[in-house]
Amino acid sequence: MPSPYRALFAAPGSRAFSAAGFLGRMPLSMMGIGVVTMISQLTGRYGLAGALSATIALAAAAIGPQISRLVDQYGQRRVLRPATLVALCAAAGLLLAAYFRWPDWVLFVCAAGIGSVPSLGAMVRSRWAAVYRGTPRLHTAYSFESVVDEVCFIFGPIVSIGLSTAWFPEAGPLLAACFLAVGVFWLTAQRATEPEPHPRGHQDAGSALRSRGLQVLVATFVATGSIFGSVDVVTVAFADERGHKSAASVVLALYAAGSCTAGVLFGLLRPSGAPGRRWLLGICAMGVSMIPLLLVGNLPFLAVALFVAGLSVAPTMITTMALVEEHVPRAHLTEGMTWVSTGLAVGVALGSSVAGWVIDAAGARSGYGVPAVSGAVAVAVGFLGYRRLSRPAPGRGGSVGQQDEREERHVA
Repeated sequence: MPSPYRALFAAPGSRAFSAAGFLGRMPLSMMGIGVVTMISQLTGRYGLAGALSATIALAAAAIGPQISRLVDQYGQRRVLRPATLVALCAAAGLLLAAYFRWPDWVLFVCAAGIGSVPSLGAMVRSRWAAVYRGTPRLHTAYSFESVVDEVCFIFGPIVSIGLSTAWFPEAGPLLAACFLAVGVFWLTAQRATEPEPHPRGHQDAGSALRSRGLQVLVATFVATGSIFGSVDVVTVAFADERGHKSAASVVLALYAAGSCTAGVLFGLLRPSGAPGRRWLLGICAMGVSMIPLLLVGNLPFLAVALFVAGLSVAPTMITTMALVEEHVPRAHLTEGMTWVSTGLAVGVALGSSVAGWVIDAAGARSGYGVPAVSGAVAVAVGFLGYRRLSRPAPGRGGSVGQQDEREERHVA
C-alpha cells in the first residue's frame, strides 16, 4: 500500500474501526441486488424486484438521516445497535416472506423495515474526521474510504448474485444481514475512537439540510443515485436475456473496479483550488460516461464501457465529502454525510424502479436509457446549483487544498 495510506493507520484504533466499517458496508452493495436476484428467481417479476429494492432505498433515505442525527446527539453505540436490530428483524421477515410466498404487501413492509440500517460509511468517515480534521491526511482518509466503498461494490454483487444463483435464492441477502450484524456490533464496541456526541443546544436546533450547499449536493446525488440503481437492475436483466445471468456480477464488479482504481490514484494527489470545480467536472464526466451504454450489444462491450464509466465515480464522491465538511457545521457532520447517502438512496430507488418497468415493457437494452437520462439531469442540477458551493458554512471557509497548505507543517 502506498505510504500516504500506511500513514493513516498510525492513529490508535484506526485499523479496527476501518475493518469493522468495511464489513458493515458490504450489505450496501449486497442487499439491493440480492433482493433483485432473489425475487427474479422466485417469481420472474423484475418489476416487483425493482420495486422492493426501491422500497429499501427509500426507507433508508427517510430513516437514515434521522438515525445519524441521533448519533450526532447521543453517540454511535447508543443509537446504532437498536437501529441495527430493527433492520435485522426486517431482513429475516423478508427472507421468510419470499421463501413461503407470502403476499406482496408483507414483502414491502419488511423491505421498509430494512431501511433502518445505519449509514456505516458516514460513521467511519466521522471517526476519521475526528482524528485528522484540518489536516491533509483527511483527504487521504476520505479517499481510502471511497476505495473501501468500491471494494464492497466489487465483491458484494459477485458474492450476493453468485450465492443466490448457485446455492439458493435467499443466500445473498442472508449473508448481507450477517455482515451488517458483525460490522455494526464490532464498530460500536470500539469506544476509544467514537466521536464525542454533541447534545443539541438552541443554536444547534434544526437539520444539517438547512445548508444551501448541502442541498445542492443532495439534489444532484438523487440523479447520480438513479444512475447506480438503474445500471444494477438493467445489467442483471441484460445478462439474463443473453443467457449469462451470473455474469452480471462480474460486469458490475468492473464498474466498481474502475471507480476503485481512480480512487486509489486520487488519494495520492494533493488537489488544489476550489473543490466545487472538481466536483462539477466529476458530475459532468459521470453523465457523459452513460452515453456509450445506449450502444451496448454484448457483455464484453458493456464491461469495458462500465469500467470506463466507473473512473469518474470515486473522485467525485471523495470531493463531495470534502464539500460536506466545508458546508455543514461540525455538530451535524454525521447527519450531513448521511444526507448525501440519502440522496443516492432516493436516486437508487427511482432508478431501479423505473428501470424495472422499462425492462418489463421494452427489454433490457432499452433500460440503459434510464441511466443516460439520469446523467443528463445530474449535470443540469450541478450547473444550476454550482454557485452555492462557493459559500462554505460560517467558520468553515477555505478550500481543502488551502487547508492542506495551512496545516502541512502541523502534520509533518
